[in-house]
Amino acid sequence: MAQQTMKDILNRMLNHEELSREEMKNILIGITQSEYPTEQITALLTALQMRGVTVDELLGFRDGILETGVPAILNADRYIDVVGTGGDRKNTFNISTTSCFVIAGAGYKVAKHGNYAATSVSGASNVIQHHGIKFTDDIDKLNRSLNEAGIVYLHAQLFAKAMKFVGPIRKALQFPTIFNLLGPLVNPSQPQCQLLGVANLDQMRLYNQVYQKIGIDYGIVNSIDGYDEISLTGDFKVTTKQYERIFSPKDLGFEIAKPEELVGGATEEEAAAIFDSVLENRALPAQKNIVLANAAFGIQVLEKGQKSIEECVDIARESIDSGAALKTFKKFVELNSYD
Repeated sequence: MAQQTMKDILNRMLNHEELSREEMKNILIGITQSEYPTEQITALLTALQMRGVTVDELLGFRDGILETGVPAILNADRYIDVVGTGGDRKNTFNISTTSCFVIAGAGYKVAKHGNYAATSVSGASNVIQHHGIKFTDDIDKLNRSLNEAGIVYLHAQLFAKAMKFVGPIRKALQFPTIFNLLGPLVNPSQPQCQLLGVANLDQMRLYNQVYQKIGIDYGIVNSIDGYDEISLTGDFKVTTKQYERIFSPKDLGFEIAKPEELVGGATEEEAAAIFDSVLENRALPAQKNIVLANAAFGIQVLEKGQKSIEECVDIARESIDSGAALKTFKKFVELNSYD
């Protein structure tokens, strides 16, 4: 039955037809039940990539990943995830992850979803693990971390069970697929707020429609020179529920940063050292400013756009300058570094 269904679906793809959200969800579930040969999955992923993924197709795969994965039910009304799509190949330091601790230090709740690096030296999971954190899907431990430290880390591989079924295919294909777009959308705690960095404006349009359909509070950021975060190396665009506009670094009171000031280093150790230096308030001014900018837009999303970006920068700055961000990180390490 499944064979016939996939044959029909591939024929429709060849006719440039779009698939429904329900069809895509069922395909994803079928993949996790090993219903399709590798060649058919490869053909589907290739066809989707060549034609371009629709909002409903993306949401259908998201539904399937969440349904077949491990949920993370957190005891908090409102929390945020700050994440980038990755793939900008800029090898920046862990800007999103550092920003998360600054936001948590400011008294907000954060559920950071992440993984090991795909295209840079150090991904979120690399820098977290480097500090001795043990990844867990134990819901009591996760809630304790969120309630006592204000932040919880959700290591993607423990939750999205579907991903292991397509790992070898993605590796063999060596080009981005729909799964690269799904990472930011499958946080198993399904946060009510998200700040997402994208590498280009086509992705910004796609995710803008996706978030509107999901119905959460969001901000999507893109640096015009191709960074999937606010890099302060030039102008950047921000789209939220409330507005869409282009900012320059000076609009936030910051100097323009040099690309080399954002680099995460050649090793995990070097990337972790930059992460530490920001939280300890001894980083290069550009490194601190970049984290402040990203944290500020995250805070503005949490505040439903009710605070100006200048106010949000001040809140983020206070989190670092007062030592609150560092204290938050130390508490997080204490709670999460034992079995």
